[in-house]
Amino acid sequence: MSDSNEVVTDPRLEKRTRRRFSVAERKRLLAEADALPYGQKGAWLRRKGLYAGQLSTWRKELAEHGEAGLAARKPGRKAADPRDKEIERLKKTNARLEKRAYVAEQLVGIQKKILHIFETDNSEPKS
Repeated sequence: MSDSNEVVTDPRLEKRTRRRFSVAERKRLLAEADALPYGQKGAWLRRKGLYAGQLSTWRKELAEHGEAGLAARKPGRKAADPRDKEIERLKKTNARLEKRAYVAEQLVGIQKKILHIFETDNSEPKS
């Protein structure tokens, strides 16, 4: 027995990378999976190191978008369209101006009521 408690790791596992499949490879794997007899799919998936969810996602993308759906996409958020930013800015400006117009209309209404009250007080005869 060794006196050391150090765990030696397998150098092959040190740097793991995500597997990437080309369009042709995805189509080939889908065709292979579809050609399998009943009950063989699980073993085939384990041998290939795949998940059933990957195959279903690939099938869905292929059905919806064709081969372009299977092509690799850049990860992360899509770049914001400058037109969308401009629309959002204009919506905020419009909401702010609508609020100011509403307040101005309410103030004009109050001024009219006050003017009406003063006019009625001045028109009454004083005794």
